[in-house]
Amino acid sequence: MGNIIANYGPYVLIVTGILAVALLIQLIYYLIIFIKVASFKTKEVKFSNSKEPVSIVICARNEAENLTNHLPLLLKQEYPDYEVVVVNDCSDDESQDILEKFQAEFPHLRTTQIKHDEKFTHGKKLALTIGIKAAQNEWLLLTDADCIPAGVNWLSSMQRNFTSQNEIVLGYGGYSEGKGFLNKLIRFDTFFIALQYLSFALIKAPYMGVGRNLAYRKSLFMKNKGFASHAHIVSGDDDLFINEVARGGSIAVEFSPESHTRSIPKTQFHLWTNQKKRHLSTGKHYKLADKLLLGGEITSRFFFYVSVFLLLINTDTWILGLSALFFRWIIQLIIFNGAMDKLNEKKILLLFWLFDLILPLLNIFLYSINTFNSKQNKWN
Repeated sequence: MGNIIANYGPYVLIVTGILAVALLIQLIYYLIIFIKVASFKTKEVKFSNSKEPVSIVICARNEAENLTNHLPLLLKQEYPDYEVVVVNDCSDDESQDILEKFQAEFPHLRTTQIKHDEKFTHGKKLALTIGIKAAQNEWLLLTDADCIPAGVNWLSSMQRNFTSQNEIVLGYGGYSEGKGFLNKLIRFDTFFIALQYLSFALIKAPYMGVGRNLAYRKSLFMKNKGFASHAHIVSGDDDLFINEVARGGSIAVEFSPESHTRSIPKTQFHLWTNQKKRHLSTGKHYKLADKLLLGGEITSRFFFYVSVFLLLINTDTWILGLSALFFRWIIQLIIFNGAMDKLNEKKILLLFWLFDLILPLLNIFLYSINTFNSKQNKWN
C-alpha cells in the first residue's frame, strides 16, 4: 500500500475515499432501511377483527377484455360487506355493455360512466374522484382494471389493517412472470421500487403508494380536497396523493401473498419506457425530504460504481475495487432474497447485479427526456 500511495497517492486516496463514503451510505440503505421488508414479521401488525364495509374503486378506459377477465375475481371476494365501483371513463369499446351484464348478475357492482366530450379533456384523476365520491363506504381499496388479485381473500388480507389508527394501507402490485429479458427487467424494477416505498413506510417515512393495490379512508381524501393540489399534473393519482397526505403513524403495510395483485407487463420496450417516463415525471413534485432520501440511494450507487471502475482499471488497486463490489453484492443478495420471498417474486434474483447497474442509467436517461419534453402523457 505504501508503494501505491507513493505512486498514485492523491488518486488512490480520493477514489478510495469516495468508495468508502458511497459504500457506507449504501450499507445504511440496505442494512437499516431495506432490511425492514426482508425481515418483516406478520406478528408485528395488530390486525383488525372487525369486517368494516369496503368500496373497491376502479377506473377503466377501453378495458373491455380486462373487465371480462378480471372483474369477476373482484366481485367474488370472500367478504361479507363490500361494493365494487367502476368508473367507465370515455371508453369507445364494449366496456359499458360488459359492465351492464355483470351488474345484472352482481348487485354489489355499481358503475358510473363519463362520456366523451370533444370540448373537455381530463385525466385519470377526475375519473377516480368521481368513483371515490360515488363510493358508499369509508374505506376505499383501489386497483386497476388490468390487475389480478391473488385470490378470493385479497380484500380480507388488505382489510385486516383497517384499524382506527390507520388511514392508509399499502399493498404490493407486481407483474406476472413471463418469458424474456424485458419481463425480468420490468419485474425487478417494480420490485425495487416497492422495496423502497414499503421500507420507508415501515420506518415511518412513507412517501408513495401504487394505485394497483392501495387503500385509504374516504374521509382522508375529502379532508385533503382530493387531488386539488396537483390536479394540473396528469399522473400522480397514487404516489403524489400519498406523498402529500401520509403520516408515519397512520400507515400500514400488508405483505401476505393473498394481498398481492398482478398485472400483465408490457411486451415492447418502448411501451414500458413510455409508462416509466410518465411515472418519473411525478418525482420532482415529491417533498424535499423524500427527494433527498431517494436521491441519496441512487447518487451513492452512482459514485460507488464509478469509484469501483476506477479502481478496477488500475493494476495496483483492482483487488480493492473487486472486494468492495463483491461485498456489496453479497449484502444485496441477502436483502433481495428475503424481500423477494415476502413479495413472492421469483426467477429474477440472480440477475440483480445487472439490473442494479442498468436501471439507474435508464432512469436518468428517461428523466432527461422528460426534462426536455414538457408535453405530459395521456391518461393511463
